Amino acid sequence: MILTDTQICDEMRKGTIVIEPFDPECLGSNSYDVHLGRTLAVYRDEILDARVHNKVDYLDIPDEGLILLPHRFYLGVTVEYTETHAHVPFLEGKSSIGRLGIDIHATAGKGDIGFCNTWTLEISVKQPVRVYAGMPIGQLIYFEVSGTPATPYRKKTSAKYSARTDKPVESMMWKNFLPKEQL
Repeated sequence: MILTDTQICDEMRKGTIVIEPFDPECLGSNSYDVHLGRTLAVYRDEILDARVHNKVDYLDIPDEGLILLPHRFYLGVTVEYTETHAHVPFLEGKSSIGRLGIDIHATAGKGDIGFCNTWTLEISVKQPVRVYAGMPIGQLIYFEVSGTPATPYRKKTSAKYSARTDKPVESMMWKNFLPKEQL
């Protein structure tokens, strides 16, 4: 089941859901709107390799906005830091964003119980479009689960995206190829 606005607020009071900053105006009937952070990242190399740490360059979105191009892949970040201790969060693009031809995630729309961080967005566009820091970009939906996980995400030794950040995080797939003792 999906949590309603009332349930999201109840869970926030309990501390099982954290959204910082929180604005009641961003609370939908069954979701919470998140916003595009000021920093984007682009990969330095045109050809990426899953076995190596592909480096990124960061760029800030100026006040007048930044035009995203179809032939580039961008990593964005949410303004909001979230914690989810008892529910499964899903990040979906807002329909208004989709109608501009902006996709905010290629594959990573689901979070894990125990995920505590900002959300890295995997942004691609269908045609050139200007975006602005702070604009609504997606919505978080929280699902109830049955049972308690043995190990929440933030406590897993294999968790590659648990270091708190306000910048987009590049792929850490390369860590999957390291011997376990090097992780």
